[in-house]
Amino acid sequence: MGGLVLAAGAGSRMGHRPKCLLQQGGMSLLERQLQAFSLAGVAPIRVVLGHHAERILQEGALARWSAQPVLNPQPDDGHVSSLRAGLRALPSGLDAVVVALADQPLIDVRAVQALLQAFAQRPLGTQLLQPSVQGLPGNPVVFTRMVMAQILAGDVDMGARQWQQAYPEAVYRWETPDGHYRLDVDNEEDRLAVEQLTGQSLRWPHDLDL
Repeated sequence: MGGLVLAAGAGSRMGHRPKCLLQQGGMSLLERQLQAFSLAGVAPIRVVLGHHAERILQEGALARWSAQPVLNPQPDDGHVSSLRAGLRALPSGLDAVVVALADQPLIDVRAVQALLQAFAQRPLGTQLLQPSVQGLPGNPVVFTRMVMAQILAGDVDMGARQWQQAYPEAVYRWETPDGHYRLDVDNEEDRLAVEQLTGQSLRWPHDLDL
């Protein structure tokens, strides 16, 4: 079970800063994801970088958790381009891959383990699992090597969402009450909402604190 963390965005709604370096309890959101993956047994791990790649690498979380960086040369093309770059960088022979967003503050090892257990128990014939909270889609998603191959064989606009639209019968919407799968930090309002929900501050590193 390989892992991808998508962290190539510009953070334009957060002052053009890397959201994944927001710190919660002294640990960046990116490192929390890498820790959760590693402790859940997900390996190998690739982190797709684009904007702010140099600063993210300076933080050191990738090296600490044996994750390898993958550069998306066109990060402004969005999540699909980052997903495809990450899938191409994974070794062959994996059974499946977990794909996470780097700005989800509440995805911990328990959440990843629950996701992997649901994937192992998925209905026969399904190839992709997406958590669903009150009918709304969440992240991370998990999909098989067949989906990986079909995405990479498709055109440049083929990503996980487009694959789901093409093969709805092979998608498992895993319904869960855990709102952690729905929560990410896109803007300042989201950052404050996470603080109110968890009672923990999300703070920028000193050099990024505007």
